[in-house]
Amino acid sequence: MTIEQMTEKLRNTLEEKRFNHSLNVMEEAVRIANHYGADVEKARIAGLLHDCAKNYPKEELYAMCDKFGICLNETAKKEAGLIHGFVGAYLLKEEYGIDDEEIFDAVYYHTIGKPDMPLLTKIIFIADCTEPSRKAEWVDEIRNTVCEDIDKALIIQLDNTIRSVLKKGTLLHTNTVDTRNFYIEQKR
Repeated sequence: MTIEQMTEKLRNTLEEKRFNHSLNVMEEAVRIANHYGADVEKARIAGLLHDCAKNYPKEELYAMCDKFGICLNETAKKEAGLIHGFVGAYLLKEEYGIDDEEIFDAVYYHTIGKPDMPLLTKIIFIADCTEPSRKAEWVDEIRNTVCEDIDKALIIQLDNTIRSVLKKGTLLHTNTVDTRNFYIEQKR
């Protein structure tokens, strides 16, 4: 499937605002990938498709977790917003014909992160936050940092994600905490 075909399929799957976000993430991922010498085509695909499962109803997401054998921890079972990345990673192959471990990993972990992320996973994690339509006050700090130190940008993003989740009073996935702790330790 070509990138154009993927884009058209995604357009028919997502709400317009989410589709535009996905296009923006794709462009931001390509920009960051170019800066770091990462595989631009993989960044393009992962950026475009990172939210391919975002608009599925909660019940359908949980059913797909069962179908694909995705084991959810207690937090993910209670916070459906965390699982679209897991399901989306499996939909890459089933719906888009993509069988690539780096792209799978980037889509799977784009919401919760994981310690010692490969470069492409870091790029999608950050691009999802820094694409132009994101307006949180702390996003500019990440945008200004990502091209000088991607791991420092990750820490800034993780700190602010954790603050945001705490402010909302929702559950925080342990991967996010473990990811933050890993990169803090790396910087010591």
